[in-house]
Amino acid sequence: MATVLISLDKDNKKFLIPSAINIVVAANAGGSWSPFGDVTSLMLWTSGKAAFQQFLLILPAALGGWLLTAFLLSLYVPKGKVDVPEEELSRKVEIKEGGKKMALLGIITISLAVVFEQFFHMPAMFGMMFGLALLKLYAIHLRKIKKENFNIYFNMKNIETDTLFFFFGILSAVGALHFLGYLSYLAVLYDLLPHTLVNTLLGILSAFVDNIPLMSTVIKSNLSLGVDQWLLAALTIGTGGSLISFGSAAGVSVMSKLKGIYTFAENLKLSWTILVGYLFSILIWYVQFHLF
Repeated sequence: MATVLISLDKDNKKFLIPSAINIVVAANAGGSWSPFGDVTSLMLWTSGKAAFQQFLLILPAALGGWLLTAFLLSLYVPKGKVDVPEEELSRKVEIKEGGKKMALLGIITISLAVVFEQFFHMPAMFGMMFGLALLKLYAIHLRKIKKENFNIYFNMKNIETDTLFFFFGILSAVGALHFLGYLSYLAVLYDLLPHTLVNTLLGILSAFVDNIPLMSTVIKSNLSLGVDQWLLAALTIGTGGSLISFGSAAGVSVMSKLKGIYTFAENLKLSWTILVGYLFSILIWYVQFHLF
């Protein structure tokens, strides 16, 4: 989305900055209500804190919070239309041989992960790995029958290894803290304050501390929370990172695409719109789970 954005207008910062913030907020909010949309939601699902279909219950809160932020951001976008370069409009895009089938394999893979977990009570990882095996078999078919030079290993080397190592290091550190007993202090916080308030504060904290180790800390603390509070944790920790440009993987990705345009300082100027949407999403959750 950031690539599409920069292709529309490379120079108009008054258009680019609010739009970039909107992309980050939308990506994080959209990922919170699906076990596959965000790593934090995936961690909650695989740990058995909430069932697959229960994550759909926070869709209204995630959608409402993003829509309010998007509306507030739209007030900062200049009036008029964007002059899209002629070469972008006339450029013809073609899907390569086997592209549609690979997209279908992606959908099948996600479906298999759900089926493996829901019906066979096996880790979702097995469904994902089975889908990877199908992709590799189809890659062989493309090379042998269609004579297409597609190598799954060549494409896998483009994965951001540094990011994977970062997550591995963070989760290892959290595991060590859990082993040493330091994570028990987080459970005390839930005993001292209302659970809703703690989850709200953790969401804001996720803007400064990566959301994955934060969610891992909450899960490993062995807290006795209801499904409503676990879903709130998925919502707040998953979306709170939008408050700061480097507070989420989406924000970091957009910063790399819009270097010098979408920055920490520019995001901070409009962070109040994100905070309003964040609190509004929690309000929707409260009305939905506690009033209705």
